[in-house]
Amino acid sequence: MRVFTALKRLLIGRPLKSAELGEQKLNKTKALAILSSDALSSVAYGPEQILIVLMTAGPIAFWYSIPIAIGVLVLLLALILSYRQIIHAYPHGGGAYVVSKENLGILPGLVAGGSLLVDYILTVAVSVSAGTDAITSAFPSLHDYTVPIAIAFVLFITVLNLRGVTESASVLAYPVYLFVLALFIMIGVGIYDIASGHVPRELHASLGTPVAGISLFLLLKAFASGSSALTGVEAISNAIPNFKSPAPNNAAKTLAAMGLLLALLFSGIVFLAWYYGITPHPEVTVVSEIAEQTFGRNAMYFVIQGTTALILILAANTGYSAFPLLAVSLAKDKFIPRMFTVRGDRLGYSNGILMLGLSSILLIILFKGQTEHLIPLYAVGVFIPFTLSQTGMLLKWIREKPKGWGLKLAINGIGALICLVVTLMFFLTKFQQVWPVLVFLPLIILLFRQIRKHYDAVGDQLRLSTCEPPITIEGNVIIVPVAGMTHVVENSLRYAKSLKPEQIIAVHVPFEREEEAVFEEKWKQWQPDVRLVTLHSPYRSIIQPLTKFIDTVQRKAGEMNVQVTVVIPQFIPKKGWHHILHNQSSLLIRAHLLYRRDVIITTVPYHLKK
Repeated sequence: MRVFTALKRLLIGRPLKSAELGEQKLNKTKALAILSSDALSSVAYGPEQILIVLMTAGPIAFWYSIPIAIGVLVLLLALILSYRQIIHAYPHGGGAYVVSKENLGILPGLVAGGSLLVDYILTVAVSVSAGTDAITSAFPSLHDYTVPIAIAFVLFITVLNLRGVTESASVLAYPVYLFVLALFIMIGVGIYDIASGHVPRELHASLGTPVAGISLFLLLKAFASGSSALTGVEAISNAIPNFKSPAPNNAAKTLAAMGLLLALLFSGIVFLAWYYGITPHPEVTVVSEIAEQTFGRNAMYFVIQGTTALILILAANTGYSAFPLLAVSLAKDKFIPRMFTVRGDRLGYSNGILMLGLSSILLIILFKGQTEHLIPLYAVGVFIPFTLSQTGMLLKWIREKPKGWGLKLAINGIGALICLVVTLMFFLTKFQQVWPVLVFLPLIILLFRQIRKHYDAVGDQLRLSTCEPPITIEGNVIIVPVAGMTHVVENSLRYAKSLKPEQIIAVHVPFEREEEAVFEEKWKQWQPDVRLVTLHSPYRSIIQPLTKFIDTVQRKAGEMNVQVTVVIPQFIPKKGWHHILHNQSSLLIRAHLLYRRDVIITTVPYHLKK
């Protein structure tokens, strides 16, 4: 136990007082790094997803990535404007879940909440898998170790978040801003090379070049795939409580800064990929190809790959920031276990952090770290809440009609329509990859409802106004299971006598007849005033004969309004690991009796000194 405590202190640091919570709030600079890393990192794979779809029509179709990127930017603008409104309308956080629940009803709210919980698990899995891909692109010999590398990164980020929000933000801010700077340098150098004529025009097809076999369906599919670059936009609206005061204003400014950076980086990478004539390959990322084309395979190339890998991995931290806070909102509404509302030693919601880490590791193992299989599931998981939150805000403005509600209505209307189209396109074009959503989402909602039903039932039974009147108890019979004549049993009998019960019954369960007679004789000399009952057990079971006897006593006691209490002797070794050297009979008896009605169970510990 001491070893575990020492290891815990080493990994996550000293416990923080509740009064230190204010020190764990984020300023705009750190919040931009910790909450925008997911959205910013998606520029490393969003443009690539567009090219992968267009590849089916041939490289000549790559010029369509430019108008598709413009469409993605229009959607980004609608989402940024919409979530700014959500931040000011719902300053306590909760994002799509709270908006959907309050404006559309409980079921749409649970759909949004369930989708986002799963999406944040996918955020971690996708980000870490994509970051691992960037590493293996630079060092192909590591391809066989993709899953272990990804799991190691998840464990690192989990421990980092258990140490607290500000500490993880302090560590993550540098890689995020270094990534942004490195990509701006790459885009700037690339555009300079193009403007100065160092890049041949023959590498790409001109805008407007006719493409045989191109269809609106294919373009919409490419648009939906490219929209995966917008995942993570909603995270800031969920994490408003993590901001320093005034939280809504700081969150809104951070969201605007994130939107601007995302738009510039996404546009630059799409443009360079088209102009360089980049073709996506399974084992080399598009960003890697652009960096190699721009700088050659020199130090700057490895800086680009290194910072890309870092932010892709650390983008998982957006999930660690948003998942626990969303879980708190759901737990307060009694849809998931209450343990998610408890703050840990470092004032973070550690149960949510641990659940997220374990779930994402499981997902990485199941999908073998293959990012391309996770991205469609990841994207559709976030566009369902996007659509619901936009629709919920539409109804809010129609119902409340605040000042300037017409413009707000238009913003949310456009956002809702585009998000709905993207969601439908995912289901139509990538059904084989996103069909699990149709299975696990209903199951999650069913689980939410069952948990709520349980909490409501518990509340009804515990509430003083609705509970049955207490039964009058006219006496007490104490049963003491005894394994031998020891100080442990003596201590328990002394405690039982202090309660002054109607009767004390010691129960011994021997396995051999000879042992039974010897034990009874010794007992008469040791405790003549305590009745002993021996229950021979030919099948060497202690639990079965003991529970049968307790049932018999309980039936007779119930007729006389007498309470049955089982006092269980238990010795506690001086060292924690010594427990494994003993058979734990007392724990087994207690566990078995715990669910029997109308029996009180009392454990009397006896602490060993050596």
